Amino acid sequence: MTTKLPTGLLDALESGRCIPVLGHQTLDGITSADGKAIPADSDSLILAMNNGRPMAPKLMYEFPRAAMNIELKKGRKAVTRFLDTTYRDTVWSESSFHQQLAAQGFAYIIDMNRDTQLQLAWSKQPHLLVVGIARMAGELARYRLFQHDGSSYQPVTDETVDTQLPVLFKPVGTPLPESLYIASDADYVDYLTELMGGFGMPPFLKQYRMGCQYLLLGLKLDRDTPRMLINDITYGAGNPAGWACVQNPTANEEKFLKRKGFELLDLNHQDCLAQILGATLLAGKNRTPPSPENQP
Repeated sequence: MTTKLPTGLLDALESGRCIPVLGHQTLDGITSADGKAIPADSDSLILAMNNGRPMAPKLMYEFPRAAMNIELKKGRKAVTRFLDTTYRDTVWSESSFHQQLAAQGFAYIIDMNRDTQLQLAWSKQPHLLVVGIARMAGELARYRLFQHDGSSYQPVTDETVDTQLPVLFKPVGTPLPESLYIASDADYVDYLTELMGGFGMPPFLKQYRMGCQYLLLGLKLDRDTPRMLINDITYGAGNPAGWACVQNPTANEEKFLKRKGFELLDLNHQDCLAQILGATLLAGKNRTPPSPENQP
């Protein structure tokens, strides 16, 4: 592994064909007014959902299992209420990492968390929001589209969406502008099934991603669920598929990333962003929006 950004990564960033993918570690250091850390990783989410008490070992393995248990006992609304309280109703400190990343003019960012940091960073910038959904009766597509005009979000369709705008894709949900979450095992089974079938992303993104490369930032891949999400979201990636900032990777992470064609970087997300900023990549330079006519 290397601690310096490879030339290929810098070239991909400048060309606008490298897509940042944010994991839970990018939320490190974000706190509420009383100093409480934002729940981000699986264990902290489970403890927060269960009033600070550990659950049974088999449920502590991964948040979707624990969320499924709560859903079965108390109903789906209980899980949604917890996530709304956590990510919508609690005021969290501003993340300089998200602010700096948002200012770089990326045409497409994938955020694997449920927080609103990037949405707030883009709150005065027109953009598209793609949100994953699950178990919605009468709907084949497993996503919702919202268009932000620099002031507020409005729902749009595949036919009315402005594909010239930058895109924020939040596959596992967000509370804004609506409470839409992928949380329990049942949610993930439905969403991943449709994602594999091509119905978890809008058509223009499926076309745009072909040949793209990805920069994984703060994303742990030591569990099956995030690996399955990344496997399908990055379908059709270029060669190499991208770069992963993972320090002290597990054997499963190394195996998965090697199979997918990612180069491991011995950097955390903050060090990686610092090197990107130090490389004087101009915000917005050569960025192209994910519209079909901009395909190489």
